[in-house]
Amino acid sequence: MSTTLDETHDPSLASWVDSANDPETDFPIQNLPFGRFRRGGESAWSIGVAIGDQVLDLRRAGLVDTAEMEPLMQADAAARMTLRRTISRALRRESKRSDALRSCLVSQADATMGLPCHIGDYTDFYSGIHHATNVGRLFRPDNPLLPNYKWVPIGYHGRASSIGASPQSFTRPLGQFKLPDRDAPSFGPTRRLDYELELGAFIGVPNALGEPVPIERAEEHVFGLVLLDDWSARDLQAWESQPLGPFLSKSFASTVSPWIVTFEALTPFRVPFTRPAGDPQPLPYLDSPANRESGGIDIALEVALQTAAMRKAGSPPQRLMTSNFRDSYWTLAQLVAHHTVNGCNLQCGDLLGSGTQSGPDPGQGGSLLELTLGGKEPLRLANGESRGFLEDGDTVILRGHCERAGYRRIGFGACAGTVLPARASH
Repeated sequence: MSTTLDETHDPSLASWVDSANDPETDFPIQNLPFGRFRRGGESAWSIGVAIGDQVLDLRRAGLVDTAEMEPLMQADAAARMTLRRTISRALRRESKRSDALRSCLVSQADATMGLPCHIGDYTDFYSGIHHATNVGRLFRPDNPLLPNYKWVPIGYHGRASSIGASPQSFTRPLGQFKLPDRDAPSFGPTRRLDYELELGAFIGVPNALGEPVPIERAEEHVFGLVLLDDWSARDLQAWESQPLGPFLSKSFASTVSPWIVTFEALTPFRVPFTRPAGDPQPLPYLDSPANRESGGIDIALEVALQTAAMRKAGSPPQRLMTSNFRDSYWTLAQLVAHHTVNGCNLQCGDLLGSGTQSGPDPGQGGSLLELTLGGKEPLRLANGESRGFLEDGDTVILRGHCERAGYRRIGFGACAGTVLPARASH
C-alpha cells in the first residue's frame, strides 16, 4: 500500500509557480495530479500535471515521452515515485529549470480538459453504508440493509461510453417509468433526475484473466482517484431494476473530475479501516493487516447546486451537504480484491465507482433521493426555489479535499455537470 512518505510530501515545499503556494489551491506542489488536456485552438492532446492555476505540459517539458496516459498508469510503484520526485524537483522554487519550463505552462483557464484516459470498463460499487441505509429505509423501514451488504462489496457493471469529463452537459434522459396511479407504465423524460456523490478509482496495472489480485497487492493496481457523479433517473430505476439492477436509469451520463489524484499524493491522509462493534469482520480474502492499519482515506466531500435562476442573478452555488470517504464501508483494496477474486481481468483505464458517499448524520445524504426523502420533503434553497429532484438548467458541483495537521491541503478540483432539456421523443 502507498503509505511511505518522502520529500514530495514536505509541507514546506513551495513552487516557482506562485498560484501553487496559495493555501486555498487544490493543486499545490504536494499534489501533482495527472490529466489529459489540449491548448486552446489545438487539436492534439497532451499529458500534464495541475500546479496551482496552471498545467505543466509534461512532454513539452521533457519529463515524459508520450501524449497518452496509459504508459504512466501502468508503470510500477518505483517508476511512478521516481517520476513524481522528478516533477516535484522541477517545480520547486529553488529549481534551476524554472526559466526553461515557464514556456511549458498553460493556464487552466485556457486548457480544454478531456477524460484522463480511455475507459474500457466501468464498475459501480455500493460501498457507502449510510447511503445504502438511507435508501433502504425508504423502501424497507424495518430492514433497510439486505442480508449480504455487510459481507460482500455489492456492485454492477455500468456503461463506459457515456462517461464525460467535467464540465459536462447532458440531456435529460427519456425512458419508461411507472406512476403510482397508473396500471401501465408511461414513457417520457425522467421526472426524478438525481446526482450521486462518489469517488472513482482508475486502474493502472492490469491483472491477467484468471488471476485474482490478493488484497495485499490490490492498491498496486490503482493509479489514483477522481470525483465521480453517477447521475440517476430514479423513476426509471425503480421500474427497471427488478430483478437485474440499473440499466437506462444510469447509462445516459456519468461525470468525472479531469485530474487524477495519485495514491502517492494521498499517502499523508491514510487512516485505519475499522468496522463498528458487532458487525461481521471481512472474510479472509478481504482482510489484511495493512488494510486494517491504513486502508481508509480521509477525503472531505461536498455537493453544491447552482440553478439557472442563481446563475442568471450572479449568485454562487449553494452547498447542499458534506461527508467523508473515511466512512466508506469497504476500502478500495477490498473492491479490487473482490472484483478480481473470480478471475475477472481488470485493464488499464478501467474505472471503479465507490458508490454514493453519504455521511452518518441527518442532512449528509449524497443524493437528492436521501436529502428529500424520495422527493416528499423538497429542499428549500436560499433564493426561495425548492428542489425535490433536479430541473433543467441545474448545475451540480462535487468537490473533495484532504487536510491534516502537519501536511499541505490538497484537492481534486471541481466535478460539474449541467442538466439540459430532454430531446423530443418520437
